[in-house]
Amino acid sequence: MKIEIWSDVMCPFCYIGKNNFEQALEKLSFKNEIEVEWKSFQLDPTLDATQPQNTIEYFKEKKGFPADQASQMIGQVAQMGKGAGIDFNFEKALIINTFSAHKLLHLAKKYGKANEMEETLFKAHFIDGKNVGDIDELVAIAENSGMDKDEARQALTSDQFDYEINQDIQEAKNNGISSVPFFVLNGKYAVSGAQPAEVFADALQQTYKETVSPFEDLSKGGGASCDTDGCSV
Repeated sequence: MKIEIWSDVMCPFCYIGKNNFEQALEKLSFKNEIEVEWKSFQLDPTLDATQPQNTIEYFKEKKGFPADQASQMIGQVAQMGKGAGIDFNFEKALIINTFSAHKLLHLAKKYGKANEMEETLFKAHFIDGKNVGDIDELVAIAENSGMDKDEARQALTSDQFDYEINQDIQEAKNNGISSVPFFVLNGKYAVSGAQPAEVFADALQQTYKETVSPFEDLSKGGGASCDTDGCSV
């Protein structure tokens, strides 16, 4: 069974959703029959690749939120993260164009290591405060992940994976996907947002057993909506 996940490195709900999804997956008897494919998505492709911002600045300037409101929202997300086992460090997180980070993800996908790289990039951005738009930083991340640093630099400084990234983004548009994370389960069900592990477990079990109309939404009440917290285009 194939699971396609549209995600962006700087989306905190994507990180939460990933953890909740994996918690659900671990409890399923058919977990070894599931193939996960990570798809690229950019929340804000207009961001500069050379001028990082901190999270508060971004919400103030880009979203028009007052500093106190932005701080409150970030605090709420941080609390959600704790429930998923993530200690977000938003004070260090650098908002930057993530296109280069997606190049590294696609290079890792070439070697069957996309899931590990997705986790590494989330951690680098949200916990370690790394600039995931910086080529040298991404090369170091690749090398620390056991990848060839010269191949990584070549991929990051060329258009090698531009087509694949743009195809993922276009596929999302074609399917009406405007917020992330977005999970497509075996081309039949869809789950959007950072849903609780129980929702993912139910959806995975139902998908495994049934045949339904493509992209029927299995998202249930509760959970996070990326439409109101910046996780949408």
